[in-house]
Amino acid sequence: MDSSTSVALEPLLSFLTFSLSKLESGFYRIPGSAVVARYVKSSHQNDPGRTILELILVIFAIRTLLQSRTRADRSGKHFIKFSEKEIDELVDEWVPEPLVQPLSEWEQKDLSSVPVIAGPNGPKPKLLASGKIVTNLASFNFAGLAGNENVKERALETLQKYGLGSCGPPGFYGTIDVHLDLERDIAEFLGTEASILYSQGFSTISSVIPAFCKRGDIIVADRSVNFAIQKGILISRSTVRWFDHNDLKSLEDTLISVEKERKKRKGPLTRRFIITEGIFERDGEMVDLPKLVELKLKYKYRLILDESISFGTMGRTGRGLTELYNVPASQIDMLVGSVANGLCSAGGFCAGSAIVVDHQRINGTSFVFSASMPALLATSGSEAITFLRNNPSVLLNLQDNIRAIRAVLEKTEGITLLGHRASPIIHFCLRTQQQSLSVAQPTYDHEAEERILQDIVDDSIANGVLLTRAKHLRGQEMVESRPTIRIAATAALTRKEVEKAAGVVKASVTRILSKRR
Repeated sequence: MDSSTSVALEPLLSFLTFSLSKLESGFYRIPGSAVVARYVKSSHQNDPGRTILELILVIFAIRTLLQSRTRADRSGKHFIKFSEKEIDELVDEWVPEPLVQPLSEWEQKDLSSVPVIAGPNGPKPKLLASGKIVTNLASFNFAGLAGNENVKERALETLQKYGLGSCGPPGFYGTIDVHLDLERDIAEFLGTEASILYSQGFSTISSVIPAFCKRGDIIVADRSVNFAIQKGILISRSTVRWFDHNDLKSLEDTLISVEKERKKRKGPLTRRFIITEGIFERDGEMVDLPKLVELKLKYKYRLILDESISFGTMGRTGRGLTELYNVPASQIDMLVGSVANGLCSAGGFCAGSAIVVDHQRINGTSFVFSASMPALLATSGSEAITFLRNNPSVLLNLQDNIRAIRAVLEKTEGITLLGHRASPIIHFCLRTQQQSLSVAQPTYDHEAEERILQDIVDDSIANGVLLTRAKHLRGQEMVESRPTIRIAATAALTRKEVEKAAGVVKASVTRILSKRR
């Protein structure tokens, strides 16, 4: 009986085998089918349940595409019919909801207090409202490159040759020779194999991180990294472990705990990254780079270092912390910097090995989808690098001015200076019993302190010194920072001018705080 059944089914089995063979051969003729087949095989091997789930999703998608686009009652018998008068009344009664919440009284005052500069920015700009010339301690003009005549002349030549905008992403038709020149100049300046140029400073680090860090990877990051880094980490969807602000002992403890967790659950080895800043934008603290590199090598992590503040300001010629600490730039896997801050141009860069850079030309979202920077700004960046190479004394003047500002403000009662003594950005907050910037303490009123600091800023501007509060997005950032005033030192001013400006700030602090007592 069994043999007769098998003989009867043999033609059917042969037909099914032949049909499946034809379908398989026809499938593999489709371009890209081999990639799909390889993905399905590897996916099924690693997680069979995922194959079933994806099959269900494909069936659901096909069903959704084939079904009717609307399920409305075509007869219309269940529709509510309104007269023209009723429709007009409903339209008149409808009030659209605002797209955003209205500004509070403090927010309106804060917005209106932002000074507007008439003409070019620089160390001594002119305010539009009053026409007064003020000393600028608010803008990031560390090396004094803003308004440099040689840079302006070369930028004008490039503008006349190429026009203003590039009108396209770098990977399509937005790359011009001056962009490649700047990438080569940055790589040679830092001593790396290559570098890649991004047109926007904020989106540089927030594109670099997700280009390398994916779901399942491990990121160990400082709790007080800037908002752009926070966004990049969020986009990456990686597993994140945080360590205490600029505390490398806490970093090592975190690296050890990550490995213990992996061994405990017998998890596979994954890509692992340490992400931090060279000089922290939030408070001016500086990382111990040699110790950081030592930990990176010891625990086998890749290092993403944001030198947006330290590039163009630290080291003998402005190469950043690698030059300051005599650490080879090749020890930093992804070295990210700002062309806008350090070179007074625009955009940012990521320097590293040729493999790291080439990977971003396809996977860096801001590089792929954003228009490249105007050619004149690329030329400005290259000229700024040449200036730093040929004028190392500028950074000596910058450090001299930093020391002069801190010397005056350290003697000011009622405030506490924050950050590293060599940092070109100097934060100070109101003095209280607890001085932690990284973690919000319940012992102070955030809004009240912001109002006091804004009064100091306004008084200082009225007396000829342009300042700014450090601005943060409350409720959106991971850590709520202590309100501070941020001073940006510059080499474009003489020591006498800087001491005079710091004296004005000191007098404004004393005047405002004495009124509050």
